[in-house]
Amino acid sequence: MERYVDGFLLPIAKENLGKYKEMAETAGKVWKEHGALEYYECIGDDLAQENFVSFTNSAGASEEETVVLSWIVFESKEHRDQVNAAVMNDPRMKAMMDSSFQPFDCKRMSYGGFKTLVKL
Repeated sequence: MERYVDGFLLPIAKENLGKYKEMAETAGKVWKEHGALEYYECIGDDLAQENFVSFTNSAGASEEETVVLSWIVFESKEHRDQVNAAVMNDPRMKAMMDSSFQPFDCKRMSYGGFKTLVKL
């Protein structure tokens, strides 16, 4: 069955990783409760690769920042739209978005929806 994936790439200050992890754990629970099939939040580890554009450069991360690569898996684009609508109306997400402290700058986050090309 074809899946649909929302992908995210964002720079985050290393000093904010603890707060970001707390938010990501809550967000992941919310997405899963509303029907997401899988939820991943990954922190950059081996980012300096020769002969490739680094994720650090792609995300515009400074020396004080690292990169988070995240993705959420859905049954289809329609399923994604339904789940995301429910997630955005969830009081836990609204509380996080209304928080005075955000551990990253949303304007620097890359986001996109992706159709499955190959699944093995």
